[in-house]
Order: sequence, then C-alpha cells, then structure tokens
Amino acid sequence: MGRFRETNNNNGSCDMTSPPKPPALASGKTAEVKLVVFGRTAVGKSATVVRFLTRRFIWEYDPTLEFTYRHQAVIDDEQVSMEILDTAGQENNIHREGHVRWGDGFLVVYSITDRQSFEDIVHMKHYLDDLKKARNVSMVILANKADLEHERVVSTEEGEKLATELACAFYEGSACDGGDIPKEAFHELYREVRRRRALEGKQRRRSSSQQVKQVINKMLNKINSNHKM
Repeated sequence: MGRFRETNNNNGSCDMTSPPKPPALASGKTAEVKLVVFGRTAVGKSATVVRFLTRRFIWEYDPTLEFTYRHQAVIDDEQVSMEILDTAGQENNIHREGHVRWGDGFLVVYSITDRQSFEDIVHMKHYLDDLKKARNVSMVILANKADLEHERVVSTEEGEKLATELACAFYEGSACDGGDIPKEAFHELYREVRRRRALEGKQRRRSSSQQVKQVINKMLNKINSNHKM
C-alpha cells in the first residue's frame, strides 16, 4: 500500500518537541482500524499525519509518494491499533478506488487558503458513498492551515455548514501551530468507525434473527399442514 516514512527529521520544523512516548495501553483486546487521508496536493495531509504521530511539523514532503504508518493509541480507554495511509493526492482512479476499498474511515483534508480543495470535499463524499455502498461512511473533514488567516478564502462557517450537510464531524486547525486538532480529528474518526461497526453488527444480528424466525415459521406451517391432512 505504501512505505513507512520516518518523521524524526528536524530540518525546517516549526517546533522541536520530542516525539511522545506511546501511551500506556489499557488491558483488553486491541481494536484494529485502517484510516485513509485524502485531499488535494499541498493541503497539508502529510504534515497533519506527522503532527498527529510525532507532534512535529516538517516543511518538505514529496507530493508524489504515499506512505502507510502504524500507530498505537488509547481512545476512550480502548486499545486501538491504527494503520494510516497518507495518499499522494495525485493518485489515479484505480489507486483511489483501491484506497477506498481498503479503508475503514476517511479523513478528508482541505486548506482554508485553497477553495478548490474545499469544493473537492463534496465530490469525495459522493465517491465514498458510491464505492462503499453504505449509508454511514465514516468520514471526518479537517480544514488545515488556519495559521494563514491572512490568506483565508474559505470561512469557518462554510466548513461547518458543509460538514452539517454531509453529516460529518468537522475540525479546523493547523498542522504547523502545534495544537491538538489533528489528534482530535483522528480520534473522532476512529469513534465514527466504531459507531458504524456497532450499527452494522446490530443489523446483522437482526437479519440473522429474522432468518431463524422465518425457518421456524416454515417448519411450523409444514407441521400444521401435515396435521390437517
């Protein structure tokens, strides 16, 4: 799917905070989740992922490469093993389709300084819905580069309105400024995946229960028919 990227290069970083130690894992079974980061080139996808993983900001990335990261986290007292795919933003339709089918949840990033990247969000949501064939695709919208307020072309209100229309969680922040927005967005995305899985589990159990009832009813009808004869 992609290569692992080292994130301990301090060259051109916004801050020099040392990478945090992995959190102490709670007892119990580890949940696994595959998350995909989508967005137009140069919106800050890689910077967002690296900020979440290491609390560092790296200026330079190769926009033509994609990377897969593994990360352990504790979310709501639950052990979570994440695979995070940072897409290149220039992938063709075949690659993008493969990414969507692989992923459980999707973080879609746009830049507040790039209106086209914002307008891409609607198309991406429709694309996810079409491929996943699900009513509740797990997707979170992240507006990046909030530190560049003087270059803003997409308002916070526009982002919030779109997220409401698409029934997605919305976060706005900056991968550069050292805030917790990337962490909050990834953690909420996992919660969305967890909620969807729980809903699908209930639907499967309900469907299985209905099938059992149908079989029993057929058997009873057959027995009644034999008695009448």
